Amino acid sequence: MNNLDQVYHELVNECASCEDTAFFEEMRKKEYPLLDERNHTYLDYTGGNLFPRSLINAHMELLCADVYGNPHSSNPISQATTKLVNRARKKVLEFFNANPEEYEVVFTKNTSEALKLVGESYPFSDGDQYLLTVDNHNSVLGIREYDRVSGARTIYAPIKSPGMTIDEEKLEECLDMAMMGKNNLFAYPAQSNFSGIKHSLDWVKKAQDKGWDVILDAAAYVPTSKLDLSVVKPDYTTISFYKMFGYPTGVGALIAKKKALRKLHRPWFGGGTIVAVSVAANTHHPAQGSAGFEDGTVNYLNIPAIQIGLEFLEKVGMDRINKRVTCLAQWLIKNLKDLKHDNGASLIRFYGDTDLAPRGGTMAMNFFKADGNQFDTDKVQAIANSLKISFRTGCFCNPGISETAFNVEESEIFSCIAGASSYESTDDYRVCVGSIGAIRISVGFVSTFKDVYTFYNFARSFLNKSSI
Repeated sequence: MNNLDQVYHELVNECASCEDTAFFEEMRKKEYPLLDERNHTYLDYTGGNLFPRSLINAHMELLCADVYGNPHSSNPISQATTKLVNRARKKVLEFFNANPEEYEVVFTKNTSEALKLVGESYPFSDGDQYLLTVDNHNSVLGIREYDRVSGARTIYAPIKSPGMTIDEEKLEECLDMAMMGKNNLFAYPAQSNFSGIKHSLDWVKKAQDKGWDVILDAAAYVPTSKLDLSVVKPDYTTISFYKMFGYPTGVGALIAKKKALRKLHRPWFGGGTIVAVSVAANTHHPAQGSAGFEDGTVNYLNIPAIQIGLEFLEKVGMDRINKRVTCLAQWLIKNLKDLKHDNGASLIRFYGDTDLAPRGGTMAMNFFKADGNQFDTDKVQAIANSLKISFRTGCFCNPGISETAFNVEESEIFSCIAGASSYESTDDYRVCVGSIGAIRISVGFVSTFKDVYTFYNFARSFLNKSSI
């Protein structure tokens, strides 16, 4: 028995949830054969999932089975397209257990566009408030630009370092600041795209009970965790389908309560978003429901693939996916934490709780030398690239948690922002504030034990090195 086999059997004995290994490895051979044929170790599932071959084949068969045209018409070809788009809309609601009497699905390009739709349309005015956690994606942070020009106030709920969990006491205080008779909007991620920490979904109802409308950024959460919108009921939920099953890219969704959608007032209109418009009378009347938010013509040839992708996930099983990802992540975290230089210093430093807090398959870390100095993340990635190991380095569009993780002072930030006009890339800013950034690896249901073991051995190769 070789070393890989021995450690693999130890893993199975330790982790009952890995008993489905044969199923997942067979699925990988059938649906994702190029990974092993091309000797790739892919560990960037939070950045984007990989598509199964059966999804592509089924989508192509569907497109070749009929003639499909622009759905903004009542002719037979348009009606055939409308039918497929509506089937996909219905499937999204079914997958997330969202009552069609209560929820509406708005198709967007991605999560970022879904968030932008809410931000630009939310009726911010003087005295209103926008509350968000320090741990948020840039696309959530960007909504503050809309509240600022409207005279609203932006509030940040802090996270606790080093665990990177929400400071619940402080968040409770922030939620208590809801202004009666005003618009209060709260946004937070179900799972951090930086640390992999899962933030409690209980905050949705707690916030609503205190007078807040809630945006739940579920983009990093739903690829490996079941979101039941009959139990957790955000006003606005945002997702990207490529993060769930890899294809199609360029399609996401805003799943909104119908009541919450009616609260939004768009600052613009275009083709497909109105039921009446006049040049002579200089007026228009917006379409109701999803049509009022889907600018122009939707991506009608790719949207039908969403139903196929969601059915693929259902066949695999979200609970099974969650157990699989948890098992692989826990094994990797445990073994990486055990890597010590000869002087006893740890090789790996994680950003985010690795012991108690619920987490997904995303892990942020850095490699450190025996003397306590950090290995350069760009050089680490360059070595990984040469070995066909794919992960991500940087701040992952999440500046708040990065600033917390790397203890960046406010004065440093202002100083570096002042010179931003001369930067050629975000890397210049990172260097200015002290080369902040981490290595982020993320496992998915396509991952095998060989993948995580390969990364473990890659990390181990840095032990007792003083330079690379």
